[in-house]
Amino acid sequence: MEAYFDNSATTRCTQAAADVMQKALLEDYGNPSSLHMKGVTAENYIKTATAQIAKILKVSEKEILFTSGGTESNNLALIGTALANQRAGRHIITTAIEHASVYNPLIFLEEQGYEVTYLPVDHEGRISLEELEAAVREDTILVSMMHVNNEIGTIEPVEEAAARVHAKNPRTLFHVDAIQSFGKLRIYPKRMGIDLLSVSGHKIHGPKGVGFLYIKDKTKIRPIIHGGGQQRDMRSGTENVPGIAGIGVAAAQIYENFDEKIDRLYELREYFTAGMQAFDGVTINGAHGRAAAPHIVSVSFAGIRAEVLLHALEDRQIYVSTGSACSSNHPAISGTLKAIGVKPELLDATVRFSLSVDSTKEEADYVLAQLAELLPQLRRFRRH
Repeated sequence: MEAYFDNSATTRCTQAAADVMQKALLEDYGNPSSLHMKGVTAENYIKTATAQIAKILKVSEKEILFTSGGTESNNLALIGTALANQRAGRHIITTAIEHASVYNPLIFLEEQGYEVTYLPVDHEGRISLEELEAAVREDTILVSMMHVNNEIGTIEPVEEAAARVHAKNPRTLFHVDAIQSFGKLRIYPKRMGIDLLSVSGHKIHGPKGVGFLYIKDKTKIRPIIHGGGQQRDMRSGTENVPGIAGIGVAAAQIYENFDEKIDRLYELREYFTAGMQAFDGVTINGAHGRAAAPHIVSVSFAGIRAEVLLHALEDRQIYVSTGSACSSNHPAISGTLKAIGVKPELLDATVRFSLSVDSTKEEADYVLAQLAELLPQLRRFRRH
């Protein structure tokens, strides 16, 4: 049996998304900027995907900008707004548990003379709204916060955070990294006070190499990729038509029968988490119940190195992660786990299991059964 429990790293593309991509690649392969019918047909794929996504978010189609993925969306949101608003101020607020695609652009901006405040989080990974409000200043141009933490699954109070930020400084822009929340939670940027929202295709059973950034109308932002002026001069370069078509279909599919899917996913997460807690020496990190996303379970196994457990599970066709997949080529102790106060001896003993709407109870049972065998074996070889 195989159990793919690394869906926060990437998901399997749906057949419908793959089919529309294949058609765009092999039949309707025109350049969307071309004036002939092949170009018009290609452009229609982009229009369709834009409409599909705008309908889900309840926003205007002109507020959707396609990118190469979550990293580019975050870079554009941060660097683009910082450059466009620097006369108003150079202060940015974020949290101590952001993804590298937010953290590293902010380091770049610090090198350019911007000041960044990193808010701490509690033991479940949640920010303090009072500390956020206190950090907002007259020269604060941007607050950037993830909606769902990619390692521990905690849901941040983004709607309440946006309200407090805008109440204290109406000019401050509010950016949400929704890469782990889109397709898992309902998101309505206008109702929630979100000015910018980043999403990635391959986290929602769409293709890799494509994402989008919601940019509220009239938001001051500068492009960071210059060229032929595609996408209303905001993101130059020939559009990735197959990828855009794929993310549109995947987004529409993931939000079909949404409540039923997510309720079932929460039930599976609770079942799986309860099975984990039956083992000795196990700690579940982050928030619990509906305060956490329905697909992420972070587990620390006392006395077992995460990498050793990962490969032992892989030998049994169980696929998991030791943290953010984007950091896998540069192994380091997780800043998120440190920020929530995980014991030092558990920092390199933590594994992330991440489910999808396709995950089954049979797969969960298989993982739990294999862990029941493996944990005692691996602890015999633990370090002293």
